[in-house]
This record gives sequence, structure tokens and C-alpha cells, in this order.
Amino acid sequence: MSAGWVAGAVRARALVGRCPGTDGVREIAASGTLGDARRALAATPYARAVRTADGLPEAQRAVTAGLLWQLRVLAGWLPGGGARLMIPLAAGFEIANVTHLIPGPDGRRAAPPEPYRLGALQTAWRRLEHAGTPAELRAALTASPWGDPGGDTPWALLIGMRMAAARRTAAVVPAARRWAQGRAALLAARELFLYRRSLPEPVLRDAVRLLGRRAPAAASYQEFCECLPVAVGRILAEAEEPDGLWRAEAHWWYTVRADGAALLRDGRSGPDVVVGAVGVLSVDAWRVRAALESAARGGRPGEVFDALA
Repeated sequence: MSAGWVAGAVRARALVGRCPGTDGVREIAASGTLGDARRALAATPYARAVRTADGLPEAQRAVTAGLLWQLRVLAGWLPGGGARLMIPLAAGFEIANVTHLIPGPDGRRAAPPEPYRLGALQTAWRRLEHAGTPAELRAALTASPWGDPGGDTPWALLIGMRMAAARRTAAVVPAARRWAQGRAALLAARELFLYRRSLPEPVLRDAVRLLGRRAPAAASYQEFCECLPVAVGRILAEAEEPDGLWRAEAHWWYTVRADGAALLRDGRSGPDVVVGAVGVLSVDAWRVRAALESAARGGRPGEVFDALA
């Protein structure tokens, strides 16, 4: 194993060691106010990011930005070409940036927040940010590793990117293939059986590549679940009906955390340790965001937070 991967693995474990963890997240969630919750984050990697956040949405976005900064730091410790492993895992930040480029129903763009600073983790952001219309955005995506989303409506652009992120993760990060399959299954299930929308052709092709031919062609939600690969089917077993998919998503996050912890524990000083760290760090940020919402509600966790913690 190269010295670069050893250094990256050491840094990965150090970043994970600074996470609030289950007890820390519960303490943040039990805070009586959002201000108390921000103070509870003082000893965490998110302290600097949330210090100047005024409200809940700003604080949650600051936590996400803090996660991105950790991933960029980690990527900087990897040997040449190592960041390629992390780019698909950070794709959600680029999708979030693109969301603010898409006009609303009135044809206008809302005032966007400052885009996430992707650095070496960007896929095609330097081209996408200059797209002036949805058609130009689709063209830029088609000419990039994202691929053609299958349409230039806001829905087609975003679902195309989300499924493409799963496809790219499975192809580039073998250790995260189950995460990618789970994300693809959740996305397809919502579109097909909750919103009753057909998948654009490129999205359908990616879904077939990740889930097999039978599941995306299923006539019912129950048949869809039965046709999934076994490991992915266990994730959706948390939701007996499509309107319970939020429970399956919570289970997906816990799958990522469990797999990530196993990679950190069992992997040698190499790529799998780094992938495991990205998984654990991502889940930690997701849980901290939920804990901030609980604190903003007066320290009264809702059903969603109970499912997360």
C-alpha cells in the first residue's frame, strides 16, 4: 500500500473520530433552542460552519457545507487519482447547486444561496453553472459524465442527475455499490409507485443496470420489492407501502453507517477505509441536521428523528 493511501486512511479515521456520534446527536436534539444546539456543536467539526447561521435552514446548510469541507480535506490527503474515488460520493453537492439553477413555475430563478464550493470534487460544475436555460443545462449534462437526463423539465433534470449519481457510484466505488443500489431503488420506487410517473429512458436504463430488469418493470410496489436484489430488498422491507418510504430511507442511512463502520474497522490502509469514512461522515451530518430540527422544535424529537437516532 502506498504511503499516500496510508496517510489518507489515517486522516479518514481522524475525521470520523471527531464526529458527535449517537450520544452527541441526542444531546444536540434535546437542546431547548437552536442557539443551545449550536453551542452543543462547539466541539464538533461543524462549529465554525454554524456559528453565523441565523435560522434552521441556514444552520442545516452550514452542516452540509461542513461535511463537504471534510471531504475536500480528505481528498487532499489521497495519492494522485484518489479524488476520483470520492467525486461520485460527493455528487449530491453538485446536484444541490444545480437545483438553484432551475427556474420555478413562474419561469424565474429564486435568489440562490452561495453554491457549495466543490473544488476537486466537482464533476462538471464549471460548465453547468453557466447554463442560462434548462435546455442549455441538459446539453451541458449530456456532454459530461452525468449523461443525458432525458428531458429539460425541472423534474427530468434532477431525477436524471440523482439516478446518474447512483450509476456512477456503483461503477467507480465498488465498496459503495450497495449504497448506490439502495438509493436507486428508493428513487425508482417513489417515482413509479408514490408519484405514479414513468422514468425517462436514460433513468430507466440506469435503474435496470443497478436493479435488474424485473424491478423497474414491476406492475405494483409489492412486485417491485420482490424483484429487487436481496440486499436492497431488505432496505425497502421497512416500508410496506410507498407512503412509508421515508422509513426505508432511514434504514438506508443506517445501512451506509453500518457498512462504513465495517470498512473502517476491517479495511486495510487503502481505498475501502476512505470510502467507509465518507459513509460515516455523511450519515453523521445527516443526523446532525435532524437533531438541529429537533432542537428548533424545543427539544421534542418527532417521529422522523426517532427513526434516525
